[in-house]
Amino acid sequence: MIPAPPTHWAGLDGNAVGCREKLRMLAENYAEVSQVLRDAFDDAILMGVNEQAMRQILADIVTGLDSPKRPAG
Repeated sequence: MIPAPPTHWAGLDGNAVGCREKLRMLAENYAEVSQVLRDAFDDAILMGVNEQAMRQILADIVTGLDSPKRPAG
């Protein structure tokens, strides 16, 4: 089961993001990413990949994301 999106999205200053358009986009992105991760996870498990290994692979993808606010390298 995919959990519901966060009810509080922290901004850079620690306060909650309040712009309705930003909140709408964050909720949409959350739903899309959750579904893609779910599909990839399910496919891997059904093809015989170790469940804990796949969880680590997905976590590593997130950990390896570069910030768009700093130059890559």
